[in-house]
Amino acid sequence: KKFIKTFSFYALVLMSVYHFYASGFGTIRDILHRGIHISFVVSLVFIFYSWKKIDKDTKDFEIPYLDIIFFILTIITALYLPLLPPEILAPRVGNPTNIEIFMGSVLIILTLEAARRSIGFTLPLICLLFILFAIFGPYFPGALKHGGASWVGFVNHIYITNQGIYGIAVGVMAQYVFLFILFGVIATRIGLGQLFIDIAMVIAGKYSGGPAKVAIFSSAFLGTISGSSIANTVTTGSLTIPAMKKVGYPSHFSGAVEATASTGGQITPPILGAAAFIMVEYLEVPLKDILAAALIPALLHYFGIFIMVHLEAKKLGLRGLNENEVPKFLSIIKDNWLSLAPLIFLVYLILIGRTPDYAAVNAIIACVVIGFIKKKNRLTFKDLLECLSVGAKNTLAVGAAAASIGIIVGVVTLTGVGFRLGFVVIQTAGDIGSFFLNFIPFNLFSIEDLTLFFSLLLIAISCIFMGTGVPTTATYIILVAVAAPALAQLNIEPIVSHFFVFYYGVLADITPPVALAAYAAAGIAGSNPFKTGNTAFRLGIAKALVPFVFVYSPSLLLVAQGFDLYIFFETLISAMIGIGLIGISFAGYWLKTVPLFYRWYLGIVSLLFIAPGIQSSMIGFFLVLPVLFIQIKK
Repeated sequence: KKFIKTFSFYALVLMSVYHFYASGFGTIRDILHRGIHISFVVSLVFIFYSWKKIDKDTKDFEIPYLDIIFFILTIITALYLPLLPPEILAPRVGNPTNIEIFMGSVLIILTLEAARRSIGFTLPLICLLFILFAIFGPYFPGALKHGGASWVGFVNHIYITNQGIYGIAVGVMAQYVFLFILFGVIATRIGLGQLFIDIAMVIAGKYSGGPAKVAIFSSAFLGTISGSSIANTVTTGSLTIPAMKKVGYPSHFSGAVEATASTGGQITPPILGAAAFIMVEYLEVPLKDILAAALIPALLHYFGIFIMVHLEAKKLGLRGLNENEVPKFLSIIKDNWLSLAPLIFLVYLILIGRTPDYAAVNAIIACVVIGFIKKKNRLTFKDLLECLSVGAKNTLAVGAAAASIGIIVGVVTLTGVGFRLGFVVIQTAGDIGSFFLNFIPFNLFSIEDLTLFFSLLLIAISCIFMGTGVPTTATYIILVAVAAPALAQLNIEPIVSHFFVFYYGVLADITPPVALAAYAAAGIAGSNPFKTGNTAFRLGIAKALVPFVFVYSPSLLLVAQGFDLYIFFETLISAMIGIGLIGISFAGYWLKTVPLFYRWYLGIVSLLFIAPGIQSSMIGFFLVLPVLFIQIKK
């Protein structure tokens, strides 16, 4: 037991050291780098997610022999292909030998099992459905029908080409994401996470319902370095959720606020979970453009939560934190100001055009140097080893998911199903639009307008369903392969379509029945998980509406083609008014309690502010004024 515990610890440390070296200083072939990454990630899943649970009291490992066999087989099968010389490997593409078919089959099975253990049944089940679709293509109806593939052809495409397990998803995880996760762990250890929480307390703690506003600000700040909704939830939630309950927020609302704010970490620059780096590879644009595009939608998300939290606090008559409960600004800056330097350095390197891996490597070095020299939260060599171990362990689940996603992406490229589904979505949306066109007076909308709207709606619903139980990055990669072609056929700019798909994938973390961030928050709050998830989805409703805003007005993304400053401000102000009205509608409060009929009325009218064009906003303005006037008069 002691040997396994020690071995697994140093295996994680070695994993971090290897990735740091390979991305920062090494010149390793892509396929070999990806193979080593898979061999680390998938094999270690069988140690840390073993069938035999870790003893909670002693924290001892007891690994069954079967898991040790899986561990060894993963290393052999993951490294077999990358270690072949290029002159031998190249002729094997399309003409695999029996040993390659065996190795590929074993690695596919082990990858699916690793994903099942680390993130649950949902993603492996989706992978199995795609595998069946690839093999039994001739038996599928309509646009889904294709020629099918033999098992040999399937394994050849998934294992030997760069379109499957060794594809872009694993490549991005190995090259970029690992480093940013490691940076987040070390930066938090040297005091940056606590600094963010303390600053949030100073900014918002004293105001009505202060702890909930602290949760919003601290989660937004912490999201810049973690990019994980669940990590944000458990890190800041351990402080903010008890504080929210203390001042009078219900348990389920306290958990929902923290979960919703924490999901913002995945849409907050500079990390955006892992999606930013996937977008860089898919769209072939600089990372700074992706971060610029993400900025305003992320702020709108937090604005929506803030409005609802503020109105809820006013409705319940909640107090802020007392003077002695709020830290002193000068004191927290004095203790931890050095902790900010690595993050500032990271953002600076990205903005001047350095590659993400270069920026992350140098930011990690800055974290370590500052950690060794600062007095508070001083970093020792033992602490550094612990950070290297924790950082690597935090990548296991997402790494196994990325390898599994390679199977889905491989099936999409093998069968061309993405373009077929795009055709089906647009055709279905056109049929729905034609039906509703008969009931719309004065030709307010054309069939093209309705087709676009219902296509977006169908894709949004698909994204939310696909995202339940699947990590955000995995959801994004699946949907880019399947849904993005439909948006491309509607002439939507690639960066806009990618962000549209990404935002609805993120919603999965607060969308019942599998709202992972909400359930984590419910555990801290001691509330009903499903009720917490429903409340979190309500609080995050702005995130569900903002993608429609930037599809119709791409200027909101700042770097989209044809950016217009006037349209940007018009769209931003209109969206903020619409989100504010939705907040009033859901909270049922504005200056005083709002009757149910007016809440419904304001909720419907708010959509006019979300819709494109100044005309719809003006109509909404004149429709909403009487109701607000009545509330003021009362």
